[in-house]
Amino acid sequence: MSQSYFDTDSHKHKPFELPGAKPHYNPDRPGQVERIFLDISLDIPNQRYDATCLINLLPIRNGIERLTLDAVNLNIKFVLIDQARQRFEYDGEKLSIYLSEPTQLGKQLLLEIIYTAETPQRGIYFIQPDKHYPHKPTQVWTQGEDEDSRFWFPCFDYPGQLSTSEIRVRVPKPLIAISNGELIDTEDDGDYKIYHWSQQQIHPTYLMTLAIGDFAEVQDEWRGKPVIYYVEKGRVADAKRSMGKTPRMMEFLSEKYGYLYPFPKYAQVCVDDFIFGGMENTSTTLLTDRCLLDERASLDNRNTESLVVHELAHQWFGDLVVIKHWSHAWIKEGMASYSEVMWTEHEYGAQEAAYYRLLEARSYLTEDSSRYRRPMVTHVYREAIELYDRHIYEKGSCVYHMIRAELGEDLFWQAMQIFVQDNAHKTVETVDLLRAIEKATGRNLTFLFDQYVYRGGHPDFQVAYAWDGDANLAKVTVTQTQASPGNNSQKDLFDLKIPIGFGWANSERPVELKTFTVRVHEQEQSFYFPLTEKPQFVSFDVGNNYLKTVSLEYAIPELKAQLEFDPNPISRIYAAVALAKKGGLEATKALAAALKNDSFWGVRVEVAKQLAEVKLDQAFESLLPGLKDDNSFVRRAVIEALAHTKTVESYKAVKEIVKDGDRSYYVEAAAARAIGAISAANIEDQPKEEKAIKLLKSVLEEKAGWNEVVRSGAIAGLAALKTSEPALNLVLEYTKIGTPQPLRLAAIRALGKISVGQSPVNLERILDRLADLAKETFFLTQVAVLTALGQMETPKAIGILRSLADQTADGRVRRYAEEEIVELQKNIGSDNALRQLREELDQIKQQNQELKSRLENLEAKSQS
Repeated sequence: MSQSYFDTDSHKHKPFELPGAKPHYNPDRPGQVERIFLDISLDIPNQRYDATCLINLLPIRNGIERLTLDAVNLNIKFVLIDQARQRFEYDGEKLSIYLSEPTQLGKQLLLEIIYTAETPQRGIYFIQPDKHYPHKPTQVWTQGEDEDSRFWFPCFDYPGQLSTSEIRVRVPKPLIAISNGELIDTEDDGDYKIYHWSQQQIHPTYLMTLAIGDFAEVQDEWRGKPVIYYVEKGRVADAKRSMGKTPRMMEFLSEKYGYLYPFPKYAQVCVDDFIFGGMENTSTTLLTDRCLLDERASLDNRNTESLVVHELAHQWFGDLVVIKHWSHAWIKEGMASYSEVMWTEHEYGAQEAAYYRLLEARSYLTEDSSRYRRPMVTHVYREAIELYDRHIYEKGSCVYHMIRAELGEDLFWQAMQIFVQDNAHKTVETVDLLRAIEKATGRNLTFLFDQYVYRGGHPDFQVAYAWDGDANLAKVTVTQTQASPGNNSQKDLFDLKIPIGFGWANSERPVELKTFTVRVHEQEQSFYFPLTEKPQFVSFDVGNNYLKTVSLEYAIPELKAQLEFDPNPISRIYAAVALAKKGGLEATKALAAALKNDSFWGVRVEVAKQLAEVKLDQAFESLLPGLKDDNSFVRRAVIEALAHTKTVESYKAVKEIVKDGDRSYYVEAAAARAIGAISAANIEDQPKEEKAIKLLKSVLEEKAGWNEVVRSGAIAGLAALKTSEPALNLVLEYTKIGTPQPLRLAAIRALGKISVGQSPVNLERILDRLADLAKETFFLTQVAVLTALGQMETPKAIGILRSLADQTADGRVRRYAEEEIVELQKNIGSDNALRQLREELDQIKQQNQELKSRLENLEAKSQS
């Protein structure tokens, strides 16, 4: 349930640690694992395999009598050391081997574990066609991160152990097997083929992989090394379109990191039903096949390019330089996410990169404000996978950018290169990054890490400006609103050196920006700047390098000038937000001009969003020209803004797009969503609900296409019709098994949204359906069920969430379910009263908008 009107608790941050969280450390090392060798024979139809796992271990000390390995739900037949049978105990999670002779320092042991596995829960996944999905490919693939390798082979399963690895696997023809490193041998065995792969550079167990399928193989190369894309047959063109920039990315990252791509090949394997976007297994990345773009999707889908460069960046940050413990995962995930920013800058320019970074920052800010706040480095959790959140990816990326801003371009890359070179084929912790920075540049950045890495949060700045014409002084007052007034305790405050710029511009001459750097470290500070003439605009944090939120308290003329002239797109966006807050006709006109004239599409997107925030009918008129914008991201944002204006005119404008289509899948999807949202509002002369349902039904019947993007938009449109039983019936229809998976997941998620206006009888139908769906074991289905339940406003959802938390094999699902239970318990009780209040509030807002619009028109007439 949305908390927007009634959240009295929003200034308090929820804790990251859930009940049961405890400190986690790497186990004591009995010795150095030097080599892991797996020999596997697969029985794919029965989802089982026979295997032998050989581990060469060099003991670290004398007298160890017992070795403990991680191994979950494996059927252990027997254990040998140096070919002699050993006594062992196995409890389904830990394999304890009692050594017949205690270890001797320097004398290597060869462990041999013979085992079988049947229908594994995690770690290794069997994908096969069935009666519901007869066209599904036959595939087997593994997923080790974080601690899932133990589900498919016995190992010391933590990132601090690095060793070489080999996998020899027997698969039925015509399937092929791909793994880490180089293919050193293949042999025919009747209807089977044996593949033998060897990875000679050391790496941790979580990066060992196996991918099996009837793949088409697309060959490419970089500096003589093979670069290969494996995809389902028939998707070769999509593979080239989606991954074809890989060799150029390898060149770019090799140069940036000051270390040539370190492995013998780079393969990317697109697999079905993958549970992540991608996984950076050493030299062999696995990607979801949903990242493969057709021609139309490639017009405005940059996500695939970002995913490809992200996983490639991990071959250095994560695979070559390995984190010693999960608590330091931000080092690799932050840099992989920052490499998306770097590649965007390289490929599309500085404005695009700045906007990409803003979107990353917002992603983290949302998690921080609505989910929990935590330090980026923490070893207190229940399961390591909980750490893989917006704090380590997006906030991590922003921290790397702040390091770059602090050191400057040349020194930053020198520091990163020293870090990679000094730690290649080793494990690292956060302190090693600080040491590399100091070694390369002499700079000690502990102050930055203390504020952004080792504690949670970020500064929330409020910036006010005034001009004293007599003294020619600009006064800028900066308040850190995350700290309570009058509180100068360092606990809540940030201490940063921030550049403030004053700008002069007109259409004839380029912008002149005079910049002063000030130290912001108190709860409230005023700074005075002598200037020769009054500036037209003020730019706080020139370059926008710091991770922060900012609210500009300037007068309209300064905000208009900043929106028009500030060279930095993020500053222009902040000005747009501040103008929309002011509201009124003058602000609306300034935003309308920016929607037409701003040279950068990212600013036009944000301006469209802000026009929706201005509750004036004139804002609607300003949006319409944006439907013809050349950029599909802008057209999409305009449609989403029209969905908020909810008038007969906005319905007509959007309906045309639903009927006539658009070159972009995403624009069509946005239009389908908007039709539902606008129809759901009680507007006089409103085209009736039936018409909207009929229109959306036609989309569902006619628009099957790439990844079901458009039809999923239609489902979301139906979900907005919260009181409609026919809309609910349609949504339920698409939750059935056999529906193409992306569309089915969209329909499951939509049940939550549509539930809040339905009759008690229909609410029971929805709950019954979700209870059934919650029994399915596929990760993405479980997440969709969670999303639906989290939007509901009934205590009955709690029981389903509980059962999901108890029976899921996935730590992420467990955590989300428990968080949603807490939210639901907080939100219910007075849910009907809340809903009525909300509806009344919406009606009052609508009436206010009409009155304000009329007043603005009258004022404009009287002035003219």
